[in-house]
Amino acid sequence: MEIPEFVETLDQEGRSLAAAAEQAGPDVKVATCPGWQVRDLVRHTGMVHRWATAFVAEGYPTYHPDGGLPELDGAELLAWFRDGHRRLVDTLAAAPPDLSCWSFLPAPSPLAFWARRQAHETTMHRVDAQSALGETPDTVTRGFAVDGIHELLRGFHGRPRSQVRSRTPRVLRVRATDADAVWTVRLSPEPPVSEWGVAAGGDVDCELAGPAARLYLALWNRLPFPDLTGDASLAALWREKSGITWG
Repeated sequence: MEIPEFVETLDQEGRSLAAAAEQAGPDVKVATCPGWQVRDLVRHTGMVHRWATAFVAEGYPTYHPDGGLPELDGAELLAWFRDGHRRLVDTLAAAPPDLSCWSFLPAPSPLAFWARRQAHETTMHRVDAQSALGETPDTVTRGFAVDGIHELLRGFHGRPRSQVRSRTPRVLRVRATDADAVWTVRLSPEPPVSEWGVAAGGDVDCELAGPAARLYLALWNRLPFPDLTGDASLAALWREKSGITWG
């Protein structure tokens, strides 16, 4: 996907998040984020939007702390969220292709990183906001879902801080049934190593398969896995250890 596509997705998903949050109300529990109410979700996502905007707008070359969570609530909180979301979208859309700033996952450029990361961040939290309504979340395009799986497996869980580990070597395959997309995740006491496009033939201990959009949400622990074959303990390991924490 190209940068303008990520920015457009970010724009649409932020609007949908705000609409779902407004409909649900600030006190409603977020089913996909245990311990959170809608206000917590909106505060967190709005804080992340402002944090990301600062890197792109100011060109910070190293890590810069976020501004913290606001004390706002209700209509004031939603207005704050919408303002920060709008500024992030506009800042990314206006940024030069040769933007230089800090980023934390592999990407073709810092601008590509921030556009991609914020599109996926906002999409996942839009799903959370819709879960507060008790609704089946809106789906995403197949291409965007494949990209999100790739970012999660090869990006987040390619880092030393990933806790998805096994005492003995194990192999987990992730396969999108509606796309030419297969990932082989090799688990050991070290951080996982994910290989893209490895042939579906090879020995694996467990396979998680399904349409890309379902897999995307399942791997981010928002939905059950569509189809599981082999050792279910690896799916349980993923559920327990794959969470991405803030900070």
